[in-house]
Amino acid sequence: MLLTARYVLPITAPHIEDGAIVVHDDVIVDVGGRDEVVARHPEEEVRDLGLAALMPGFVDLHTHLEYSALRGLVNDLPYTQWKLHVMRKEALLAPADWETSATLGALEALQSGITTLADITDSGASARAVAAAGLRGVVYREISTMSKAKVPDVISQATDDMAEWRELVDPSLVRIGIAPHAAYSCHPSLFHEAAALAAETGCPISTHLAGSRDEYEFVRFGSSSLAQDYTDGTSWRDAGWLPTGVSPVKYLQQWGFFEVPNVLAVHCVHVDDADIEVLASHSAAVAHCPRCNAKLGMGVAPISEFDKHGLRVGIGTDSPASNDTLDVFEEMRIGLLLQRAVVGEGHFFTAEHFVKMATIDAAEILGLGADVGSLEPGKKADVIAVDLSHSHQIPTVDPYAALVHTANQENVLLTMVEGRTLYDSGSWTTLDAPDALQRADAIRQKIRPQGE
Repeated sequence: MLLTARYVLPITAPHIEDGAIVVHDDVIVDVGGRDEVVARHPEEEVRDLGLAALMPGFVDLHTHLEYSALRGLVNDLPYTQWKLHVMRKEALLAPADWETSATLGALEALQSGITTLADITDSGASARAVAAAGLRGVVYREISTMSKAKVPDVISQATDDMAEWRELVDPSLVRIGIAPHAAYSCHPSLFHEAAALAAETGCPISTHLAGSRDEYEFVRFGSSSLAQDYTDGTSWRDAGWLPTGVSPVKYLQQWGFFEVPNVLAVHCVHVDDADIEVLASHSAAVAHCPRCNAKLGMGVAPISEFDKHGLRVGIGTDSPASNDTLDVFEEMRIGLLLQRAVVGEGHFFTAEHFVKMATIDAAEILGLGADVGSLEPGKKADVIAVDLSHSHQIPTVDPYAALVHTANQENVLLTMVEGRTLYDSGSWTTLDAPDALQRADAIRQKIRPQGE
């Protein structure tokens, strides 16, 4: 298969105008100028994508596919109140609903040009959806309890579920990990035990960390809405939480959570230099979700400070329940603009920088940089094509700027994983889109209050 387009973006090398790539089976075998590549492979059938960008698929560093059916259901609330409302809605979902919701998310991921994702799930529906869709990624079993007595049972159940999920997925595409939910919803010993499990088995590990001001104040001072509304709403008042006097990052450090290599910390909005140094010195990484952070009033993560400390950062979309879409283009655009607005000229990020965060940087964080995240001979053929031919995109000078400032998920023409086409010009090859959309609409009718 020989694909050509106006632009080819290897990511790890300068972009190529009038470029081409060749895919044999599941691997990229050639990348270069169109004429030279065609001359080297005269036997290959050529597909010309026209005024488009051929690039590696996006690596979405944080998702919750199973929450896709809750899209737009809870709006205009700050984080803690939003979380409480979402918890009430999710209590209405049956097991089959979670499966439908995760499938809906997988459909959107493919249409958005996402080929690899790091998903956190409680039900396991995301693992099944990822496997059915043919996506690559890491699926984390989410765990939580504020009761120390329940920690052994929670770990035991999670271990059993992880073993079951490993049987459902292709191990060459999907790894299974573990994810304590957050500092405000987990007894400290749960972080310790989860870290011990990850160290013993080598499984990936992630957590939501320092996302909101409420979380920071709850952990450090025992105050904020989390200390009252959330605790009452989850029946955890008997847990007897005591303020720790330290930041969420320092709190997890005290329980040995960062002793495990390559912890993936999601959000990290409310952190100072000492916190960032803890994360960087322990080789942790951050999943940056700018739209969720902005929509829920969580704040703006200090990406420039992360860079100064050498802390690795990639882009995540979070869940459609929090930001409505799995659109990596929007994440890059809003993320870039927020950083420029907050930091100014002192650390002026480029569009290319954010595209790298959504591809090779995120791939390396997941330990997949040798296989995906860039277009290079020998790497897996996880490739997407993005249309740049619309009136609001022409003339195109810098393809990176065009991707970040003018494109969206509707512009994705082609999504392939390991040379297998999973989405092509509005059609999915592995999932039944009409059926999933119909079932998702039925879920919405069930959980939407009368009159909404």
